[in-house]
Amino acid sequence: MLIPGSPRALEGVRVVDVTQVMAGAYCSMLLADMGADVIKVERPDGGDDTRGMSRGSDVEVSPAFNAMNRNKRGIAVDLKDPRGVDVVRQLVRGADVLVENFRPGMLERIGLGQQALRELNAGLVYCSISGFGATGPYAGRGGYDLVAQAMSGLMSMTGEPGRPPAKVGVPICDLNAGLFAAYGVLSAYVHRLRTGEGQFVDTSLLEAGVAYTVWETAMFFATGDVARPMGSAHRLSAPYEALPTADGWIAIGAANQRNWERLCSVLGDGGLTADPRFADNAARMTHRIELSGELATRLRRRPTAEWLDLLHAAGVPTGPLYDIEQVYADPQVQAREMLVETVHPRMGRVRHIGAPVKLSATPSTVRRPAPLLGQHSREVLAEAGVPDAEIDELLAAGVLFSTPADDRTGRPGADRTPLEPTEVSA
Repeated sequence: MLIPGSPRALEGVRVVDVTQVMAGAYCSMLLADMGADVIKVERPDGGDDTRGMSRGSDVEVSPAFNAMNRNKRGIAVDLKDPRGVDVVRQLVRGADVLVENFRPGMLERIGLGQQALRELNAGLVYCSISGFGATGPYAGRGGYDLVAQAMSGLMSMTGEPGRPPAKVGVPICDLNAGLFAAYGVLSAYVHRLRTGEGQFVDTSLLEAGVAYTVWETAMFFATGDVARPMGSAHRLSAPYEALPTADGWIAIGAANQRNWERLCSVLGDGGLTADPRFADNAARMTHRIELSGELATRLRRRPTAEWLDLLHAAGVPTGPLYDIEQVYADPQVQAREMLVETVHPRMGRVRHIGAPVKLSATPSTVRRPAPLLGQHSREVLAEAGVPDAEIDELLAAGVLFSTPADDRTGRPGADRTPLEPTEVSA
C-alpha cells in the first residue's frame, strides 16, 4: 500500500506523449504509473482515435481511451498549424522523453522528428513505435496488431490444429511494443543520467511479436521444425494444458516427472504411471494426443472445484479457466490490487487494471483517470512558460483547445479546479 509522502520511481521525469490508440499510449501509461509526468498531446477535433471507441458520441466517456491514458495530463493542439507545432516544441525543451507512434517520417515533415527535437534538447530520449520500425524495406508501411500477429508467426501457431488462423485473444503485439518501448526508454534514460546524452529508441509491432516466439524460434533454430497450433498444450512438456471436467475446464501444469506422478496419484490410477507411452516427458510428448484423451476421461468424473481442491492439496500446479468477470472476483487478484479505481469528472467512479509490478520503496500509483480532451492545456502551457495572453490567442484561433474538468458541457474555456481522484497504489 502507498505510504503517504512516498516518492515515486519516476517522479520529476517529464514525458511528452504524441501517440494514438494503444502501443504508444500503453508505453507512456506505464511510465506515468511509475510517477512520470506525462503530457498527452491530442488533436482538437475529437482527440485520440480511441475516444471514438465508445457506445455513444461523447468523446469524454470512452472506456477504451480511459484504459490507456490514466495518470496523464492532457492538452489538445492542432499540429497541422505551425503554431501548434511550436507549442509541442516548447514542451520538448523542458521534457526528458517524447513518445510517438506515427508512421515513420510523418513527424519529421512537420518539424517534430528526433533530429530536430534533439537540437532543442540534447538530452531528449525520443521513442518511436511503429508497425515495422524506422529502417528496412517495410519502414514506410502502416501497421496494426493483426498484421503484426500474422507476420510475426504468432497466428500460425495459435488456436486448434486444423482450424482457420486465430490471433491471440488480446492485442499482444500492440501491448508488447508498448512494454518494450518503456523498457527502452528507461534504459536510455539511465544512459542519459550517466552521460547527459539522449538517444533514439526505436521498436515496432512486428519485432514485439517476433520477440515472443521464444520456444518456437529456439526449436526451429535447433531442429528446423516449424511450430504449428497446439491449442492450450505446451510444445515441450506434457501434460500442460486445459482439460475438460464434469462441469467445465481445468488448467493442469504437471510438466515435470514429480508433478506427473502426483497427478496420477490424485487420479487414483497407477496404470497411467506404468504405461510406457507416458513413462517420461519425451514419451508423453510423443503420445500427447492419447495422453490428453486418457486424462480427459478421468477428469470428467468430477467437477472442477473438487479437482482443484485435490490437486492443490497434492501440490500439482493447477487453476480454473476464468472469464474476465471471474478474474476480478478472484481473491488473489483482489489481494494483489489488480483492480483499482479513480473518479472521472464525467464517468464517475472508474475501475482500472492495477499495476502488475510492485516496488517496495517507490510504489506505482493510479492517481487520476484519463484527461478530458484538452483538460490541462492552459495549465501545462503556463508551466512551460507560455504567457497567458499567448495562450488566450491560441485558444481563440482554435490552435489550442481546453475543456475544464468541471464543465460538463464540453465547451472550450479556461481550466478550473479539476475533480481529483482518490490515489490508489499497487
